[in-house]
Amino acid sequence: MLRILIAALSASLLAGPSLAEPLARQLFGAETQPSQQAPAPIGFYSRGCAAGLQAMPESGPTWQAMRLSRNRNWGQPEMLSYLQELSRYAATLPGWKGLYIGDISQPRGGPMTGGHASHQIGLDADIWMLPPQRLNLSRAERERISSISVRTPDQTRVNGNWTPQHLALLRHAASDPRVDRIFVAAAVKINMCNTVPRNDRAWLQKIRPIYGHNTHFHVRLKCPPGARYCETQKPTVAALSKGGDGCDETLNWWVTDYLNPPKRTGPAPKKKPGPPKKTARTYVMSDLPQQCRAVLSSR
Repeated sequence: MLRILIAALSASLLAGPSLAEPLARQLFGAETQPSQQAPAPIGFYSRGCAAGLQAMPESGPTWQAMRLSRNRNWGQPEMLSYLQELSRYAATLPGWKGLYIGDISQPRGGPMTGGHASHQIGLDADIWMLPPQRLNLSRAERERISSISVRTPDQTRVNGNWTPQHLALLRHAASDPRVDRIFVAAAVKINMCNTVPRNDRAWLQKIRPIYGHNTHFHVRLKCPPGARYCETQKPTVAALSKGGDGCDETLNWWVTDYLNPPKRTGPAPKKKPGPPKKTARTYVMSDLPQQCRAVLSSR
């Protein structure tokens, strides 16, 4: 009897993975073309998908899409218009020919193959900090070339790569009413808090510090009007009218608690019981909005 129980348990363990629901990032990452639907962001920026996405042209008069092998130059029409308009402004800055544009979304949005948290509904885009000197890069060159970091290794200061043109570009980018927030390296936000005049901070509230953004900045647009399935992001910084430019939170938290965390006293907190929190890396289709099934099946 014991041998039978052991054999049955072994069989169930072996069969388990094959019967498990496939990961959403594998399903969406396998799609090479957009759904045949009207453009629509569905769900939240980090838990959703996108219908009817359009391709950002690989090259234009004032931009080039980078890392084309990733096939992540797909976005909502509002995002493509925004990027092209911002690139035209960038081309007016001394030393800039336009913009090098990184990831937007996969053809149908959704969790990315590598499990990146955002860029799932076609309203996020990465823009390189590297000022373009050429806009005729070949596909091979776009795979080899890298952006530049604009912060020091200690993460608290901008380095010599940071220029007034970067500041002007981010100011213009954040001033657009379509923008919800822009993620940058903490050093960039700290520099802005220390240098931007007090009478010119209406846009600064949208600039948010986050790790991993020293070589690019990440623009997130608001849900477009009429996008019924798009989930609006809750504000994390008080309105400017209430003193919410985000500078106090940045200077006090990032420099102290994040980079120099206070020493822990007493025992470590106990982990909460139960399964681990779901993320873009572990989502299955049942974790996403139900409309995403139609996006995935559309041909």
